[in-house]
Amino acid sequence: MNDDDLDPDEVASVLLSGISALVRRVRQVPVDGGLTMPERTALSHLDRSGPTTSSVLARQVQITAQAMGATLGALRARGLVERHPDPNDGRRMVLSVTDAGLQALKDKRNARAELIARSLTGGAFTPAELEQLASAAPLLERLAQNI
Repeated sequence: MNDDDLDPDEVASVLLSGISALVRRVRQVPVDGGLTMPERTALSHLDRSGPTTSSVLARQVQITAQAMGATLGALRARGLVERHPDPNDGRRMVLSVTDAGLQALKDKRNARAELIARSLTGGAFTPAELEQLASAAPLLERLAQNI
């Protein structure tokens, strides 16, 4: 098949289907003392975007302020998130990820990477297929950046 035969709509559909299935399976990986999906989402956003308020975080992840408050309360109780006065407005509190929170995220990521690595070994993929997957990873990252 040459480049003229590739239909971007078909490529998009196949990619979305495959990536969605992969993400669903990987998200199911249990980790001891693991995080719930809302907890992981809140921690990941705080880790990526830096300290912020509960209301801003709730808007970013598109949940109610009450739901975010409950999630953050559970994270604070476990020592994964901490609150500090906002340096720009002492009336507000900003939240940030603690070292323990970063470790919890790392543990989850490592468990996911180990699951994928196990799936890639054991003869399920040929060396040529492994090479194709390795070559596709930067392209998938670039695709994500362009969405």
